[in-house]
Amino acid sequence: MIGHSFGGLIAQKIAGEGVAAATVAIDNAPFKGVLPLPVSALKSASPVLRNPANRSKAVTLTLEQFTYGWTNNLDEAESAELYEKYHVAAPGAPLFQAAVANFNILGGETRVDTQNPDRGPLLIIAGEADNTVPLAITEATYKIQSKNPGLTEIVTVPNRGHSLTIDRGWREVAQLALTFVNRFC
Repeated sequence: MIGHSFGGLIAQKIAGEGVAAATVAIDNAPFKGVLPLPVSALKSASPVLRNPANRSKAVTLTLEQFTYGWTNNLDEAESAELYEKYHVAAPGAPLFQAAVANFNILGGETRVDTQNPDRGPLLIIAGEADNTVPLAITEATYKIQSKNPGLTEIVTVPNRGHSLTIDRGWREVAQLALTFVNRFC
């Protein structure tokens, strides 16, 4: 299983069910129990979270919002190119679910079974300059997941933001994931 952002959270949920041979979570959205909430993550999520009606809507970011949350480490030209090529309106519900996860007694949609001994090996990849999922969130994810009896590793990719899976350096991230998965599959 390989996933980025909310896909990284979903990959960990599936791994927690004991059905993944190996898992790679790239700049994963936080799950219940991940406590850090850096200002940059709040600012990145604010276009969605500032309006409760967005919970049931798809939200489009402006180029400025996309640049802050996704491409803050890139030059203007590449940022604009990625915005035009990849940005689409995204559902607000997952951000609201993640925002209240630690207040939900049962954990809701963002609960991950981090203790399942059948979880399999997990690699967590962090973009060092990510404003949407700052390093503090990724490191907290690692700290929780490393208590699992299965192998848990973390790699921080220097000077990379949330766009690390689609920007000019995506091959480096893909190679990290592929190398890890090939060790176990």
